[in-house]
Amino acid sequence: MKNKNEKSVKRRTLVFNILAIVCIILFCIAITPVTMQNDTYYTVKVGESITQNGVDGKDHFSWHENLDYEYPHWLYDVMMYYIYNMGGWTGIYISTIIFTCILGILLYFTNVKITKNHIVPFVLTVGAIYLIKSYITARAQLVTYILFVLEVFFIERFIRNRKIGYAIGLLLICVLIANLHVAVWPFFFVLFLPYIAEYLICLIVDLDLILKIKKLVYKIQKKILHKKADKVKIIEERIEQLDTQRQKIKQKRDENRKHPYKIKIERNKNIKYLILIMLIASLLGLCTPLGTTPYTYLIDTMQGDTTENINEHLPLTLINQKDILGLLIAVIALLMLTDIKIRLRDLFMFGGLVILALMSRRHISLLVLLGMPIYCKLIIAFLRKYKCMDDLKKLFKEMTGLYGIAITLCLFIIVSTNIYRPKLDDNYIDESSYPVQACDYILANLDINNMRIYNEYNYGSYMLYRGIPVFIDSRADLYTPEFNPGCTVFDDFLNISNIGTYYENKFDEYDITHVICFKNAKLNMFLSRNYEYKELYSDDHFVIYERDVV
Repeated sequence: MKNKNEKSVKRRTLVFNILAIVCIILFCIAITPVTMQNDTYYTVKVGESITQNGVDGKDHFSWHENLDYEYPHWLYDVMMYYIYNMGGWTGIYISTIIFTCILGILLYFTNVKITKNHIVPFVLTVGAIYLIKSYITARAQLVTYILFVLEVFFIERFIRNRKIGYAIGLLLICVLIANLHVAVWPFFFVLFLPYIAEYLICLIVDLDLILKIKKLVYKIQKKILHKKADKVKIIEERIEQLDTQRQKIKQKRDENRKHPYKIKIERNKNIKYLILIMLIASLLGLCTPLGTTPYTYLIDTMQGDTTENINEHLPLTLINQKDILGLLIAVIALLMLTDIKIRLRDLFMFGGLVILALMSRRHISLLVLLGMPIYCKLIIAFLRKYKCMDDLKKLFKEMTGLYGIAITLCLFIIVSTNIYRPKLDDNYIDESSYPVQACDYILANLDINNMRIYNEYNYGSYMLYRGIPVFIDSRADLYTPEFNPGCTVFDDFLNISNIGTYYENKFDEYDITHVICFKNAKLNMFLSRNYEYKELYSDDHFVIYERDVV
């Protein structure tokens, strides 16, 4: 009978996993955007350049001379170029769907393994994919999301059973991130810190340092006064009292750890080996053609002012991000208003992810994805505390039945179809955001090798993709003095676009011959009234001027 029940549970688990995978894939396909994002255009072109010139540390796409380029995600660029070469933008779109599906499925199974539950990870995985929908695009970050989720899984499994395979996996992830997206390479090590911090706190507490110091003082006194038997006897009694006191403290501490009030603390001996893995991984930043860039790139980026002027780098305003505000309120409510417990390392991880998200809104995705195991644990603890696990088991049983499967699939098909339907008319390139026809005109009528065109930041990557040398593009760091000493292109662009400086002086400084800008740009209000600028081309969104430099 027992074997029959076990077989039934295994069969239902397999059915549920298959159902979850199918539903996650449907949802990921629906969520993935059709229209490409501006970084994707330079990614393809940079990948092509690398296949021709190698990682030479030079920029080949702006008309500024002798700019050094770090190639921060060279391996991803090459991969995307080959995909584009085989399948065009359709190939890039399909690859984005595949990466998103891999992320969703991996997130689901990671949380299943960590929490030993299926329904909660399934629901939260769908919710997580929805929350990060604006971050799903053909950029290197999508691949690193997968690697970070895998890293958390490997760390959790390693500290549980210390298998060498997980250690090798962690080192391999370190090397991949250093080559796929060097800007986030330091975050590989950040994910180790909550585990190490918990271990060190336990280590320090378990030392009973004050009692040990007192015992050492008594032992020194004993040696000094060894000829005075009466005093030696008193000292020995005090040492025994300290040993007894320490033993009682240890017993009480062990009891508190077994039955904590709110925070569970664990001293896991495998963390020592995790620290060793992190130290070895710190040397693997050299396993890249970029030299020491993995160690310096993020520092140089943070020193510049690009993070203060690019939308995704700006601090998070919670009132404008109501879904994340709701997530934080839910977690805090579970911790504050119920008596469920949380591991210290999970508390450190959640707190660190919240701080990162508040510092930069681009880290919202990490808060959602990497915090998922914590949310799953808290919800399962809540359901277990309030005797809801039997209801969850009944739901699991119903969902793996014929009617449950049919209802679940129909629900996801309907939801996914409604999400995808508005995208049916979307194109891979949004002509209201990128100067498609304007670039056609430039390539057909202007000498791109002998002109210096001023363009705006957001569509420079598309012009670069079309083979037109640009003033600036979304490789923001390239145009800053932190990466190219003396280069002020990024700051000059900001001042020109915001009319913070007289554009004519800057155009003289750069010997600008042509200007392309949005019709509704501030700059265009001035150029359209300036007789020294001849309008060569105009459409619904963009206008091109030729500048009289005589």
